Amino acid sequence: MTAPDPYFLYGTAWKEEETAPLTRLAIESGFRGIDTANQRKHYFEAAVGEAISKAIGDGLVTREELFLQTKFTYVAGQDHRLPYDKDAPFATQVEQSFASSLEHLQTDYVDSYVLHGPSTRVGLTDADWEVWAKMEELKTSGQTRAIGVSNISAEQLHLLIDNAAILPAFVQNRCYARTGWDQYVRQLCDEHDIIYQGFSLLTANVGALQSNLLSSLAQKYDRTIPQVVFRFAIDIGMLPITGTTDQNHMQQDLSSFEFQLTDEEARAIEAVEG
Repeated sequence: MTAPDPYFLYGTAWKEEETAPLTRLAIESGFRGIDTANQRKHYFEAAVGEAISKAIGDGLVTREELFLQTKFTYVAGQDHRLPYDKDAPFATQVEQSFASSLEHLQTDYVDSYVLHGPSTRVGLTDADWEVWAKMEELKTSGQTRAIGVSNISAEQLHLLIDNAAILPAFVQNRCYARTGWDQYVRQLCDEHDIIYQGFSLLTANVGALQSNLLSSLAQKYDRTIPQVVFRFAIDIGMLPITGTTDQNHMQQDLSSFEFQLTDEEARAIEAVEG
């Protein structure tokens, strides 16, 4: 069984007690890709699972129609509510965190399992390779349909591509206009058939959103500026992530597929300074 192809991800970070109702609302609005993490500091993974289970039970969606993505997060990115024994070997931490995620999400597999960032900002450590090897095992066993990595630099991604037995299917990064919308990481992804997932496309680019170019394109297509940004992301091969808490914005985000920018317009947005 292969994972369904997501075309837009709903991000569940920073929702706390609103996580379950907002996840339900996202599914009702049409989202079929859900992104979370076993990191209680910023996510409420069990509430995501609660919403998904209820939606499936109500006949709103089937498990097979959903793309569920979660993550393994090192201790440095956690608070005291750890999903594993911090003194265990890293491979065991991955096993424990993954088992906890399956329990939280009330499923026997996930569609994508992501390393929530390397252990250091430069290079890859022995810990990273131990974690990645365990994630490769989870992929080989079919417990996850794909594996990926988040918050990674181009240099680190190059190392992973050159040395991993199984390449990431996904890279998820905060995407800044000031870096050419993560130009160098996206270039590596393009070269190796890796899908780039962009998050904070709006919140990380407040300056770009105020540009005359985006305003004029929004007016031309009778769309909102966020819709133009998401359409741009889609047009350059990016899988966008939105974390909106507003139902109207959810529907507007999904309707970004109802129009298309020209190649020239997409290139112009790509050159916008953040």
